[in-house]
Amino acid sequence: MRIGLIGYGQMGKAVESIAVDRGHTIVFAIDEVNKHDMVPKVLQTAEVIIEFTGPESALNNILAVLGSNVPVVSGSTGWLDHLEEACHYCRKQNGAFFYATNFSLGANIFMEINRKLAGLMSAHSGYLPRLEEIHHTRKKDSPSGTALSIVNDILAMNPHIREWTPDLIPQPGQITVTSIREGEVPGSHEVRYVSKEDIISLKHEALNRKGLASGAVVAAEFIAGRSGIFTMSDLLGLK
Repeated sequence: MRIGLIGYGQMGKAVESIAVDRGHTIVFAIDEVNKHDMVPKVLQTAEVIIEFTGPESALNNILAVLGSNVPVVSGSTGWLDHLEEACHYCRKQNGAFFYATNFSLGANIFMEINRKLAGLMSAHSGYLPRLEEIHHTRKKDSPSGTALSIVNDILAMNPHIREWTPDLIPQPGQITVTSIREGEVPGSHEVRYVSKEDIISLKHEALNRKGLASGAVVAAEFIAGRSGIFTMSDLLGLK
């Protein structure tokens, strides 16, 4: 399959390596130095485009790809306040759009367990929930997109928690979300339920970027020839 890349940083290069290993061809890689190539004539040389950029450019990139009638997989985070705009345009174009805050198989299994645990813990008010995420110092969005997905699932499953806060001492009805940026950490997320008697901990720690890159390439294989809006729940059969 012919795959195009938008964003050619460490994630883009990891995606390229996995895609080539799986027998695909990278037909272009667009980054800041050649962003003038973001035109239909170039974009349409790909069968699927994988986009890993930043919150300031992700939406425009996605709209440009959908406008060129090419399926797009986006792993960018920090832009999801505009998700409905992208979904609306995808439906209008009868296109294919796959988005995820985290493409790692392990992370998505972790998030599924988190949803189930949050439902169980909603009946136990003696446990105070907390979420900590750690990423490398170049990560721009804080909290991470994965952390926001995790905490939003907790809010949806636990009616006693109304909102998240960065404050270390939360008010009743709040969950603390702590974001740390250090070194070259690929990504770590831990949910803790703390009581006076014990602690329940659920953690996912990425050891490198290969899990994210592999998931993005598998997502590209999944949407080739399809139309619609897809997430990791569709890919993993979790719906």
